[in-house]
Amino acid sequence: VQPDMYPGNCWAFKGSQGYLVVRLSMKIYPTAFTLEHIPKTLSPTGNITSAPRNFAVYGLDDEYQEEGKLLGEYVYDQEGEPLQMFPVMEKNEEAFQIVELRIFSNWGHAEYTCLYRFRVHGKPAE
Repeated sequence: VQPDMYPGNCWAFKGSQGYLVVRLSMKIYPTAFTLEHIPKTLSPTGNITSAPRNFAVYGLDDEYQEEGKLLGEYVYDQEGEPLQMFPVMEKNEEAFQIVELRIFSNWGHAEYTCLYRFRVHGKPAE
């Protein structure tokens, strides 16, 4: 998931459901997440049906953990700005180095979902 916003230069996965597990450079107390997709104006088709729609973010203690700590459930608005910020919704006292982005649906694309950029914001753990 690189900082490249050219149409098609995304991390794509088959279907409308998938997940991405990210290891951060240090343990942090997460405060927010940003999800970015190209704007409709840059899309060759004029739509962004491959954009994630419903998603959740979890904090994990290690990459083998089945069920992490839910940090929030969100909706990426296809009519909104390309870069959207989502605050941590669930009260949490834990710091995490591993974060899972779990996508439940997209905006209608039958074949794949495209992720352009996902960022985790927070305070470093001591």
